[in-house]
Amino acid sequence: MNRAILIVDDEESIRQSLGGILADEGFEVLVSSSGEEALQTVEDEQPGLVLLDIWLPKMDGIETLKMIKASHPQIQVVMMSGHGTIETAVKATKLGAFDFIEKPLSLDKVILTVNHAFDFIQLEEENLFLRQKISHDYELTGSSAAITELKEMINIVAPTNAWILIMGENGTGKELVARSIHHQSQRAGKHFVEVNCAAIPEDLIESELFGHEKGSFTGATAKRRGKFEMADGGTLFLDEVADMSLKAQAKVLRILQEKKFERVGGTRLIPTDVRVLAATNKDLEKEMNEGRFRQDLYYRLNVIPLRVPPLRERKEDISLLVKRFIHDFAMREGDKEKTITDDVIDLLMQHDWPGNVRELKNLVERMIIMTAGDVISRENVSSFVDIGKIGNLAIKEETPLASFRTAKLDFERRYILRKLREFGGNISRTAEAIGMERSHLHKKIRSYGIDFKNDTVDDPEN
Repeated sequence: MNRAILIVDDEESIRQSLGGILADEGFEVLVSSSGEEALQTVEDEQPGLVLLDIWLPKMDGIETLKMIKASHPQIQVVMMSGHGTIETAVKATKLGAFDFIEKPLSLDKVILTVNHAFDFIQLEEENLFLRQKISHDYELTGSSAAITELKEMINIVAPTNAWILIMGENGTGKELVARSIHHQSQRAGKHFVEVNCAAIPEDLIESELFGHEKGSFTGATAKRRGKFEMADGGTLFLDEVADMSLKAQAKVLRILQEKKFERVGGTRLIPTDVRVLAATNKDLEKEMNEGRFRQDLYYRLNVIPLRVPPLRERKEDISLLVKRFIHDFAMREGDKEKTITDDVIDLLMQHDWPGNVRELKNLVERMIIMTAGDVISRENVSSFVDIGKIGNLAIKEETPLASFRTAKLDFERRYILRKLREFGGNISRTAEAIGMERSHLHKKIRSYGIDFKNDTVDDPEN
């Protein structure tokens, strides 16, 4: 965070005393004696905070404040005055001043105000980071022709209120496409509500979508709002829509036509304004022909069809996807970001990826967890990828790890065990080699129950 403070005052004694106190508090201090000089310093140095006197020669503080906020709205300004009035303070605040303090200055008050201003600046920076992160989270990664065309279509349809049917195989990123559409739409400030139609039992789908009244069925002990009600004003994403029962399909169609619904067991019509995005991995035309999907609902949802290409059709995106997954993993776990060698990328390019992007992401996370160093190399990958296969990468099946923390603990135990064997059980030499305090290594050995002489099950070298 930028901790530079510009003090603008025509009295040298105030500049010196205030500057000395703030420097002692760890801030970088800049000074100016006039509004004109202050504007040049702001342009050159970009301070985080300006302490600005109202009564200045020539250009006064209010005019200086206006010009600072016009050119650098992110810079916070605290006004100072020995002749301040409520009207002046209100005017300064309306023009964007963070606060107003009176002279003679109370140094405690100044420091408190400055700390509050920098707390606010930090919050603003964190909010900006989160907004950028959210935007990044909804970006489709890739530069292939197939993904570029999909991005262009999203840019065209997202700002509209058109219903969209997203088609693609499992793991291609249909939910990401839906979230990207919502994020770029006029409804971005409202809720994005997802319904996985395949995961909800048929007898509960209506309650899930439309809500229910208390006592409407066994177990309905309280009134409950449904997904349509929760998504009002925003976007409702019906994932795996082909797995919805015909009865539920009929009700959804009615809502799309009439824009109102009843809760299960209710009689009152509830108006709703939702944009519906639907996704499926099935051939809906085949589902219609076999009587499992309503033709009228299909045509209602399929205003704009989008196809998400499988990974095998855009293998040139694998390198970008892998690097993004490594970056995202490091950010999420607070770990150092690893790098990956080109020969591993070449190896990944050989696979057809039947599980698509989801399969690739899972493998990348496995590689990160199981690689002790900072570089993921072909040698690291060989323990769980059959590199002898030519033309189609064979990923060895392993028992799923319960969590990332479990995986880290498992790796740490096996790593310590291997190093103990390497140094013949000498704890001092082992601790020195792995950069750990001897007492801390002792605690690790006891907590993991390691017996380096007899423990062979978990040793990766055996």
